[in-house]
Amino acid sequence: MSNSHRPKDSREIVATTPGVPATDGDGVRMTRVIGSPELNMLDPFLLLDAFESDQPQDYIGGFPSHPHRGFETVTYLLAGRMRHKDNAGNEGVIEPGGVQWMTAGRGIVHSEMPEQENGLLMGFQLWVNLPARAKMSAPGYQEFSPAETPLEVRDNGAEIRVIAGTTDEGTTGAVKNEFVHPTYLDVSLPAGQSFSQQVDPSDNAFLFVIDGELETGARNTPLGRRTLGILGEGGSVEARTAAGARFLLVSAQPLNEPVARGGPFVMNTKEEIIKAFEDYRHNRF
Repeated sequence: MSNSHRPKDSREIVATTPGVPATDGDGVRMTRVIGSPELNMLDPFLLLDAFESDQPQDYIGGFPSHPHRGFETVTYLLAGRMRHKDNAGNEGVIEPGGVQWMTAGRGIVHSEMPEQENGLLMGFQLWVNLPARAKMSAPGYQEFSPAETPLEVRDNGAEIRVIAGTTDEGTTGAVKNEFVHPTYLDVSLPAGQSFSQQVDPSDNAFLFVIDGELETGARNTPLGRRTLGILGEGGSVEARTAAGARFLLVSAQPLNEPVARGGPFVMNTKEEIIKAFEDYRHNRF
């Protein structure tokens, strides 16, 4: 795509971060890409963890029962299997290309455990904030198998797994969210090809490169493997790759509300966090 044909409002990368090494659950090793000292949040995204290991000791402990309140957790797997259970009686297994979008609302206690003893476990957990009016809503699940998560194949060989939102070619993801209207795409781009996607100009948006290297925007800014790029203002995202790449494109409307955090709870005030701990202690979840 020549410079003269690129959209004038193409978003440019304004900051990058590789994240920081982190451990969570029962000793699970991961990279905390959002929710770190480098990048505290990108409203409405509170946290992005990337995990990738074929060493069982890095993931076998999983995430035993723990509570959440006030936001949504999104688990998306690229390799391996994870079983989840919660105190509302829900249970299921997430597989590669499948997604679980859990609305914690006023409170849920759940576990996420690897459904494997060896091999590669790879994927992401994203935390999406809820607006104040929905933080104490009833918990809920949207869970979709790989077969239920649309895969768009473009003429140039690009493959786009559509988790949420609608692509420029009209494929709509299974996940519904009327609070922040997210777009969540997993894009595999062959060597020498380009990708374009409209996004709402008021969205906050980022790219995360899973594999390969991208050139982005009208400035051809490079973005390397396992790196997150925050996108500036504009109405479209443009990316190209010389040797092939796989990446996430995620965007959503910012809530522009105060954020109070306390471990697994995210509310608007410190008082609400104290109340969440109190409710959890008294088995009100």
